Order: sequence, then structure tokens, then C-alpha cells
Amino acid sequence: MIEARGLVQTFTTKKGRTKTEVRAVDGVDLDVAEGEVVGFLGPNGAGKTTTLRMLTTLLKPTAGTATVAGFDVVRESLQVRRAIGYVSQTGGAFSGARAGDEVSDHGMLYGMSQAEARRRGKELFTQLDLEGLWDRMPKAMSGGQRRRLDIVMGLVHDPTLVFLDEPTTGLDPQARANLWEHIRALRDARGATVLLTTHYLDEADALADRIVIIDHGKIVAADTADNLKAQVSGDLVDLGLEDAALVSEAARRLGSIADLARGDGTAVEVDGSHVRARVPRAGTAVPGLLRDLHDAGVALASIEVVRPTLDDVFLTLTGRSLRDAEATPETTPEEK
Repeated sequence: MIEARGLVQTFTTKKGRTKTEVRAVDGVDLDVAEGEVVGFLGPNGAGKTTTLRMLTTLLKPTAGTATVAGFDVVRESLQVRRAIGYVSQTGGAFSGARAGDEVSDHGMLYGMSQAEARRRGKELFTQLDLEGLWDRMPKAMSGGQRRRLDIVMGLVHDPTLVFLDEPTTGLDPQARANLWEHIRALRDARGATVLLTTHYLDEADALADRIVIIDHGKIVAADTADNLKAQVSGDLVDLGLEDAALVSEAARRLGSIADLARGDGTAVEVDGSHVRARVPRAGTAVPGLLRDLHDAGVALASIEVVRPTLDDVFLTLTGRSLRDAEATPETTPEEK
């Protein structure tokens, strides 16, 4: 559904008389299969939004190629736009117009008749829990209702591929959870392919079949969330000992299953009567460890196994937390 090879986007910044060329996107290869929900993660400034703008034909690539829904984003941009739905972070509905009119007008821009656009729009209003709001202005809607209206506008022409850019930003937890269900239904009930950008890592974890991480304009990882967690971080195993005098013995044995490069327990953390280390796929390794500790006479007061998060993955790959790296808005060529 999406195939990009060597995508590059450069722009020039100017400070005084000094001009500097910046590569916002630096050789991105990206594949999205039909029916996939792919989470596209990265801090602001990493190239995420610029990549999205190129794939949706809003920005011409400096170099590289991309096909979206079978069409070239440069040579067949009109066909790409007809095939996709795009829900921007800022939304597309005019706050002073009636919601139904906005949806109908949007559908007519895609060549639909007014009657067909209205029929399709009202069907989507029902599916997205917006019944009774056809004649309401967006400015009189809640945040969750406005975001669902944005999705209706992106789906009214029945696209095969949907781009969702930060769809739940600013929503309360209940509204976010409600919108998650509707995003899942895009694929499960409608068979759509979805490329989702988000800064909420729990959102990507819950919704995406596969995660793609971009940093400094390059793809640094692409896999399922579970595989990324297993390969990069491992599970955190925390042993609470009944006898703090046995922490050295517990640390040695925990270190032996942690697949440490030096094998001497240097990556094991000792904190009072607690011993901690990251263990790849701990679910299969811990039962043997427990038998080993029992045979050695090391009694446990507690044991906790904590799965790594996507933020742990991002921290390991880039040296920074995704949440901590959201400060600087990404610059695009139009802003030079």
C-alpha cells in the first residue's frame, strides 16, 4: 500500500548571511502492507511530519521515490489524493459551519454527488457516535466529537488508505479510549490500511500491528512492538530477598541468565535487599532462575517482572526518551 525508497527532503535555513542546508528526511525506506495499522513514531524534528507530507503529496521529495495506493506521489499526485484519507493534527472542519455541510462539501470535492456525500456522511456519523450532531457547528462540539468529525471528513470518500496525524492529541483519557475503538474499526470493520503518527506510546502499543521509529531523518527501527521490546530492552526482573546478606549470590545468579556481555554481573543493580537486571524474554528464563535460587538457599520475599515499554525502546535506540524529545516543532521547507 505504501512503498518508499530513499526519500530525502532538504531545506535551507538562514541566520544572518549564513545559509545552512538541513536534511529533514535522509534516505527513508518505508513499506506498509494492505490492511496494516502502522505506528510511525519519532520526536518533533525527527522527520516524521515531513515524511507524512511527502507521502500525502503535500510536499515534493528532494530525492527518492514513493508509491502510495499504487500511484507515484510525484507523477500521479491527483490519483494518490483520491485514494487516501488524511486527518491532520489541527483538523480540517471550519468551526463556524454546520458539521454536515462541511462533510458534504468535502465529499463533493472528491467528485461525489451531494446526495451521496450526505448519505455517506450520515452513515459515518452513526458509526462514529456523532448521531444528532449533523446540524451542529464544530465549535459547539467536545474535543472528542471534533476529532471524530475530522475522521468522518477523512473517510467520506471511502479511501483505501488513511493517514492519521496525532489523532488523539489534547483529548481526555475517556475520549482517547473511545477514539481508539473507532481507529481499530477502520481496519477490522472497513479493511482500511492506517498509518498513524502519535506521541502517545501506549496508543501505538495498543493500536499498531507494527512500529516504525524515525530519528534525525532516518528509520532506526521497524518491527512489532513485542519484538522491539524483546530485542532492545529485555524484561526488568526485580528480586526482593528475605536476607540482604545473600544479595551477592542472588546478583551472580541473576546475572548468569541476563546474557551479559562480560558475564560478571556488572549490569545487575543492587539496592538494599533488592537485585535487578534486564533479562531477554524473562518469561522463559525466570522459572529456571527460581529453581536455581531455591537450590542455593536464597529465599525471596518478592519477585516482579516488568515488560519494557516503547519509551524504553526509544531510549535505548536514540539515547533519549520520546516524551522528553517533544520540544521543538519540526521545520518544513516552506518555513525557510
